[in-house]
Amino acid sequence: MADPGPLIEPLIPALRRYAYALRRDHAAADDLVQDTLERALLHWSSRRGDGNLRAWLFTILRNLHIGSRRQAQRRGATVEIEEADLPDSAAGPDTVLETRDVLAALDQLPEEQKSLLLLVGVEDFSYEEAARILDVPIGTVMSRLSRARKRLRSIVEGDRVTLLRRVK
Repeated sequence: MADPGPLIEPLIPALRRYAYALRRDHAAADDLVQDTLERALLHWSSRRGDGNLRAWLFTILRNLHIGSRRQAQRRGATVEIEEADLPDSAAGPDTVLETRDVLAALDQLPEEQKSLLLLVGVEDFSYEEAARILDVPIGTVMSRLSRARKRLRSIVEGDRVTLLRRVK
């Protein structure tokens, strides 16, 4: 196909959502998506025609994100993470607080666990697709996902667990 636009365009909202979940900054997420699309169009002729386009784009996005994080670490620059957009107050104060807690807990996870949770839990990739995107065996995906869910749960419920701890 000569024009990749009609194939790529429907995937942009999912790419933006994933980029925002990784960066927590709308401008940085949009820049990351733009860089992803630029790279995809530049290398369009070298992609496998029978491959999963969605997985290929998410792989490019994740690799660009990791590369920019490594570059920022080498530079030693710290970047403030803006607070995420929270649900409307009409959703209730409990929902707003729970969302804030989950987002803060997600930021505490290691990068490979955070990326995997977002790919499988938010973007609805299968384990096989996530394994291809992350370039790891499917067993690694399953074990990392299990550890990520357990760790996220313990971080979110951490305060509640300590309050209810049994004293002997």
